Amino acid sequence: MYFAKKSEYNDIREKSFLQWLDEMEKHDDVAVRCGVKLAREYMQYLKDENEKLREENQLKNSYLKKMKITNK
Repeated sequence: MYFAKKSEYNDIREKSFLQWLDEMEKHDDVAVRCGVKLAREYMQYLKDENEKLREENQLKNSYLKKMKITNK
């Protein structure tokens, strides 16, 4: 599967989400303000997990290519 390195749509979507979180940090409700930190941490966790899965996929692909070459 192909993953685009630069994605304008995802960049815009992420910046919009971060801007919304910045606005929510100034909200009067304490529960909303505290939820912002959790949302940021979860977003970072998902980015890290995504990167880890990409690296694992790359490793598996390189292994399968080597196996294909050696089995010819």
